[in-house]
Amino acid sequence: MSDPMNEIRASFFIECEELLEALQDGLLAIDGGDTDPETINICFRAVHSIKGGAGAFGLEELVRFAHRYETVMDAIRNGTLTPDRDAMLLFFKAADLLSDIVRASQSGEQLDAATIESTLQDLEALTGDEGEAEAEEEAAAAEFQPMTLSLDMELPSADDPLGSKYTIEFAPEPELFKSGNEPHHLLRAVSETGTAEVSCDFSRVPALDEIDPEGAYLAWTIKVETEASKAELTDLFDFVNGLCTLEISEETAETPEETGPVPDLAPPPAPEPEHAAPPSKPEASAKTTPPAAKPAGGQSGGPSANATVRVDLDRIDRLVNLVGELVINQAMLSQSVAAAGLDSNSQVTSGLEEFMQLTRDIQDSVMMIRAQPVKSLFQRMSRIVREASGAIGKRVTFVTDGEHTEVDKTVIERLADPLTHMIRNAVDHGLEDGPTRLAAGKTEEGTVTLSAAHKSGRVIIEISDDGGGINRPRVKQIAEDKGLIPPDQDLSDTEIDALLFLPGFSTAKEISDLSGRGVGMDVVRSSIQALGGRVTIASESGKGTTFSISLPLTLAVLDGMVIKVAAETLVVPLGTIVETVSLQEGDIQRLGPETNVIHIRDVFVPLVDLGAELGYRPAPTDYEGRVVLLIAQEDGSRAALLVDSIEEQRQVVIKGLQDTYGRVPGIAAATILGDGQIALIVDPVDLMANASGKTGSPSDDLQLAG
Repeated sequence: MSDPMNEIRASFFIECEELLEALQDGLLAIDGGDTDPETINICFRAVHSIKGGAGAFGLEELVRFAHRYETVMDAIRNGTLTPDRDAMLLFFKAADLLSDIVRASQSGEQLDAATIESTLQDLEALTGDEGEAEAEEEAAAAEFQPMTLSLDMELPSADDPLGSKYTIEFAPEPELFKSGNEPHHLLRAVSETGTAEVSCDFSRVPALDEIDPEGAYLAWTIKVETEASKAELTDLFDFVNGLCTLEISEETAETPEETGPVPDLAPPPAPEPEHAAPPSKPEASAKTTPPAAKPAGGQSGGPSANATVRVDLDRIDRLVNLVGELVINQAMLSQSVAAAGLDSNSQVTSGLEEFMQLTRDIQDSVMMIRAQPVKSLFQRMSRIVREASGAIGKRVTFVTDGEHTEVDKTVIERLADPLTHMIRNAVDHGLEDGPTRLAAGKTEEGTVTLSAAHKSGRVIIEISDDGGGINRPRVKQIAEDKGLIPPDQDLSDTEIDALLFLPGFSTAKEISDLSGRGVGMDVVRSSIQALGGRVTIASESGKGTTFSISLPLTLAVLDGMVIKVAAETLVVPLGTIVETVSLQEGDIQRLGPETNVIHIRDVFVPLVDLGAELGYRPAPTDYEGRVVLLIAQEDGSRAALLVDSIEEQRQVVIKGLQDTYGRVPGIAAATILGDGQIALIVDPVDLMANASGKTGSPSDDLQLAG
């Protein structure tokens, strides 16, 4: 039987990820000029909630760091500290380190104590309270000392007056329990300030069949006699700020029944998500479009807040696989009905059509479960920029766009390493140093932009910089010196750019922590190709460089056009097809001895024979009546893919070939059709990039294209 505490602990670390994301969003907003007090409250509550949960599990190092971090945040809340540019850099650094400590606390690994202490000293220097740090840590440790107190405890009664008498009305909200906090810890903390009598109010508990397992129905009344002040009692409940209803009233000799509610601890409702955040200006700052971060501690946003449930990823993967099998079986059933020759108006055919639509809806819904926004990945890259720019002394602004673009979770996980290489490359090689930029008429601060968008059924991720661009003569010379290409070979700009992806190629003059070891871009290309993607380069001297990564939206299914070529069945992704054309006399024009183009709407489009390129048959000499698929390429250009016939359009389940056959140029994956036949899935863009262009020698009456 699993230990319930292990499950609660796991939930705490999952919630920490959400809190750290809220912290990053808040810091980015503040750095961009957001002066809304609620924004700093969000940051404060995120750090504070992490501290509170860490205390419940005895994670002392995490409590200690979070406590000092929140002290500085509190100074901003109180208006005693106004963060400047250097302070914001420190806050970002502290947030990164807080994330590391959370990860280390979960895994049990040890972090460099010197780095932690150095950051803590820098934080203390902002508020000038270095001398009080140890006392604050002791207080924090005492406040969050783990306890195993039961709720039916007997608290000592007062024999002698201790000071003031207070009545505390305490009613937790459901979110308090979801955040890993427990009321009896709070009751014990109050009792330790003096003598207390605790009573529990059960009046809100409904009948058993009406109980919501995640509801909160109990409330407590604590009558305490203590020398502590009202403010000190309020502070005991500070780390459940906004997660409960709290009222503390003091009994006095003049007015024994006088009560005074404490200020409302519940934060105001979180604002609606923003669609754009103001620009930021740190050393390695970040401009993003984050939504307004939700209050820490798992508060609900009211009745309209979306409810979520956490599910083990293995269960989702199993569901995806089962639905994939359902799609295959549905295709087989359709094939059997078609082979039986049933009337199109029969009940079986009508029922099958409804079943096909239902299967598709289920497939789409399951794919949406696996889809996640790239925001978390982009936030990690923000840290990479800060660390890389700090290591080499460059001032860099990091800009993100499209961070809410959704991609399959597996794609996001496997994209982290390639993006890290490319971001570091942009900072180290792409951007010039400050004096060089100023001499070129640019700002001293360089810009690295990371964007994501959906296009033609794929996700396009671009990493661009406003640096000096690729020095192509130098790249070619380095490749020759390393023996990667023959001397004096005539290469186009695109071919020179492709040299950057050769194994062992590096333009770094010295080996550093960032680059110069001859590995990096070749690893990037291999990793992206393993995901069924490709990477291209566009660079302009003096203006900068853009690396574009094209990836499939999902690694599970796609909508495809089933085609025939030389009796072979293939599938072409539907998102790449602009239109289909039946060739007529006069559509084809010769461009060379074995190369032809087709004339469509006053535009000449290169013709690629799929059968000839894959080696299924020789190129034909007669094209009239044949079918071409007009393919949209990612750079906006088009090409015509010659096929023999179009069979149907259907949704297919992707079966990878990489593990068995490695990368096959022009082939993305395979699938199983309804008749049990295995069909290859064509990657038309990759096919055309590597095509020979030979489409036979048509009859002499075809005119040369001019």
